Amino acid sequence: MVAIGEEDWRAYRAVRLEMLADTPLAFGETLEHALALDDAEWRFRARRCATPGNAGWAAVAEDGRWLGTMSAFVHPVEGPFLVSVFVAPGHRGRAAGVADALLDAAVAWVGRQAERGTLLLHVHEDNTRARAFYRRRGFVDTGLRVPYSLDETTDEVEMCLTFPAAPQFPAAPSFPAAPSFPGPP
Repeated sequence: MVAIGEEDWRAYRAVRLEMLADTPLAFGETLEHALALDDAEWRFRARRCATPGNAGWAAVAEDGRWLGTMSAFVHPVEGPFLVSVFVAPGHRGRAAGVADALLDAAVAWVGRQAERGTLLLHVHEDNTRARAFYRRRGFVDTGLRVPYSLDETTDEVEMCLTFPAAPQFPAAPSFPAAPSFPGPP
């Protein structure tokens, strides 16, 4: 697992393009739009993951391939949000542990950043796999629906994870750190 920074922009771009091709309804950007972006924009996006109030993580295989990403930011009004969640198809599921490890990093970071003990996310109503993962990890549907920006005939569902009162989270793990995820067989 690594914390994402500007120097990771090429890997960040590669996994972003992979996620948009794999699960287009999960993101508010099209693959066509992302393919048209220049290197400066990709550097900016990767750099943003390491700016105050923002964080991003990548699960990295032993061969250096990014297997998944997850980012979080603190919205000035609504508080912490989870965004840009993706795990490559061959590394999904509880047994692989990639999504859980990424979410653990995000929850720990939010616990150190936020004044309130909640973490919000928006997930497409038809992304049943992601919604099941979030429910398993303690997120609940808030009842809020937001029109999906790329198709306003569909919605994104807001979900919330509520932390125990006054959470005390450990310091961030040093990166790179375990767990290590094996590459493709």
